[in-house]
Amino acid sequence: MDNELILQNYQAEENIPWNVYPRPQMRRDSFCNLNGEWDFDVSQYDYPPQKYSMKIMVPYPVESALSGVGKHYKKGSRLYYRRYFDAPIKLRWRRVLLHCGGIDQKAEIYINGHFVISCCTSIEGPLEVDITPFLLDENELVIKVIDDMDKNIPYGKQSENPKEIWYSPVSGIWQTVWLEAVPEYYIKGLKVTSTLEYADIEIAGVDEGRVLFEGKSYRFYDGKIRLTPMVKKPWSPEDPHLYFFSVQVGNDKVDSYFALRTLEIKEAYGLKRLCLNGEPYFFNGVLHQGYWKEGLYTPERADDYKFDIITAKNLGFNTIRKHLKIEAEEFYYQCDKLGMIVFQDMVNNGKYSKIRDIVFPMAGFTKLSDKLKHRGKVQRRSYINAAQSTVKTLYSHPCICYWTLFNEGWGQFCSSQIYDLIKGLDSTRFIDSASGWFKGGKTDVESIHCYYKKFNMPRTEKPIMLSEFGGYSLKIQDHSLEDAGYGYKVFEDKLSFVDAIRNLYKNEIIPAIGMGLCGCIYTQFCDIEKETNGLITFDRKYIKTDDNIFKPFKDKMKI
Repeated sequence: MDNELILQNYQAEENIPWNVYPRPQMRRDSFCNLNGEWDFDVSQYDYPPQKYSMKIMVPYPVESALSGVGKHYKKGSRLYYRRYFDAPIKLRWRRVLLHCGGIDQKAEIYINGHFVISCCTSIEGPLEVDITPFLLDENELVIKVIDDMDKNIPYGKQSENPKEIWYSPVSGIWQTVWLEAVPEYYIKGLKVTSTLEYADIEIAGVDEGRVLFEGKSYRFYDGKIRLTPMVKKPWSPEDPHLYFFSVQVGNDKVDSYFALRTLEIKEAYGLKRLCLNGEPYFFNGVLHQGYWKEGLYTPERADDYKFDIITAKNLGFNTIRKHLKIEAEEFYYQCDKLGMIVFQDMVNNGKYSKIRDIVFPMAGFTKLSDKLKHRGKVQRRSYINAAQSTVKTLYSHPCICYWTLFNEGWGQFCSSQIYDLIKGLDSTRFIDSASGWFKGGKTDVESIHCYYKKFNMPRTEKPIMLSEFGGYSLKIQDHSLEDAGYGYKVFEDKLSFVDAIRNLYKNEIIPAIGMGLCGCIYTQFCDIEKETNGLITFDRKYIKTDDNIFKPFKDKMKI
């Protein structure tokens, strides 16, 4: 099979933003991108306006400069999107599915005046709905979005009062809107579970069909098949080898890929270690919040993901902690392809309290029970649904090696029970139940945040992960906001900034590796709005550190 054909980005029309196939592990030849200029208006009423007074560029959030609107609307506002489409010939006479990866927070979909579905992608995952019964020769699509910054719904780092570690809110559509055609009987999903020898593929929605792999055709039954490559190459950041295959069921065909990779905890030299492909591995990572200056939640181009990943690799990192945000699947595909491990956070919800979530733990109160915290039924159910959806959506990406359930107590509740729930969905990855302060019960790692003081290794039987540290600040003139400057230790020039980071690794991280430290996550990849504690600036135009900052002690950052 021609791998280049599988990996093509379907960029037929360059004037359409984000004109790449949105679901890289389920590629079909039927793809109609609805991104671009839409009609837009804002109302206080629950029915579409008679006239649309504005235009908006999809898929960029309403508040972003790239959207062409650049404004945040008050609570209670209804955001109305409208566009017309005539489905291409290749979509006709088959079933047509409407997709959208990200809408913040709640949406209702109308086709030709008919209500189709209401959804909340923050909780339920990417939208996919069959719109065939509603289609005409010419079609009107209206999407109504309400974003009241409901704290019961996962919201990440958004704030209506951005400052310090809180960033601009985002509303509306922020990922690609697209159509695809499928036959009456079609493949609804793929789930890939790998070892170092083979990959088990589960095909949802169908029982029988064929898989094309390494030039051969294999029959499958009961929606399952095991693929064993002739030459076995494990996936790692150093050698991110992927295997490509296609699934054919009647007239439906999807292209996909898998990797051979395992994760486990083993004892080495009397210490518990996190192992990649059977060997102890040091996860040298950087925190990535997923904000861009012009697009906020959405980078201008899909290739901007590639820029961040390659820059992080060039600086010497093998891991990205994706912090309190789920990206478009293109991000994870690029990590799969380029070789970047991802530690994926669940997105927090619930009210944040500086005293409870920062002051108390900084003073050493970190052993408070979480069983009675954040007891709201709606909040708990929203978190659980969102966490389950996250695992289901991203399960097959080999780059994801680690789930973080709760961060620094925000929204944290019953972490042992949530651990059991997620472990039941995915027993193949590491789970960090409480990153930072309040330790729950069950967890695969002892996860520590360390700012403002020297890092000291704790006494524990668990593998140890320093899941946040650093946060050193260097403001670069002409590349930072006027009132920016937030960080955990401030420097005035590049030389002292780089020296301080190197000394931090040399004096605290390197010695700790021999004592059982399994990985570390430096805060952070780039500046964001008021924060200037990134390794590169918010506009991605200035790198504050030397290329491969860890080169002097690269060999020592191994186990």
